[in-house]
Amino acid sequence: MVGKWKPGLAEVVEVATRCLPPASRPAFDEIMNFGFLIFPGLEELDLVGPWEMISTWSKHLQGPERCLMAAQTRGPVVCAKGMSINPHVIFDECPPLDYLLVPGGEGTRIQVDNEALVRFVAEQAKGCRAVLSVCTGSFILHRAGLLAGRRATTHWASLARLAALGNVTVCQERVVRDGNVWTAAGVSAGIDLALAFIEAEAGETVAGKIQFGTEYYPTGRFFGALHKSPQAPEYLRRQEPGRLRPPCS
Repeated sequence: MVGKWKPGLAEVVEVATRCLPPASRPAFDEIMNFGFLIFPGLEELDLVGPWEMISTWSKHLQGPERCLMAAQTRGPVVCAKGMSINPHVIFDECPPLDYLLVPGGEGTRIQVDNEALVRFVAEQAKGCRAVLSVCTGSFILHRAGLLAGRRATTHWASLARLAALGNVTVCQERVVRDGNVWTAAGVSAGIDLALAFIEAEAGETVAGKIQFGTEYYPTGRFFGALHKSPQAPEYLRRQEPGRLRPPCS
């Protein structure tokens, strides 16, 4: 019927919240800051996918009160495919972060040599409850010294390149957790990373409400046969349609 009311995300999450029992979660006694690093050439979905999940947690389900996009300088940041993002804060004005997510993208090849950016990540990480990366954002974590002696993953096309850096055990998994450092495989894997992280921080019920509210239920359909090719990561080659393995931890 034309003009029929359809529930928005807030209404959907509210319904899910009423229908499911409350989850046990840590009490936040002060404002919590979840930071998202942005830089020229970042891959859009690396950032936007996790942002959707984390900001839904923040806005509707008592997650971290502030979600902030932090950049080195003021002004729009142009991503790998042309999307433009305005930062909330610059590095010098960024408050201490409780969580920090680093996206990947072609821009990481330049940013790993950006001393100011690497220093920002390394310094903020000292006070973070958790640091996360998506795709080739793992290379920035490595340059900041955050992957030393840890297990991690990255985009399938960059697994060998990450392993060649040394002092990191590269896992061909979609999501890897090693202590308070979380890494995800390429691009869309950031959404799975965010949900797995929310589950670890706030409980399965909260993660389920966000999954339901955002209607994130991948079909499990494989298009073509590249998922069986030699270039495909191990986690993908062993998958069955419709079945995804839990995070590696």
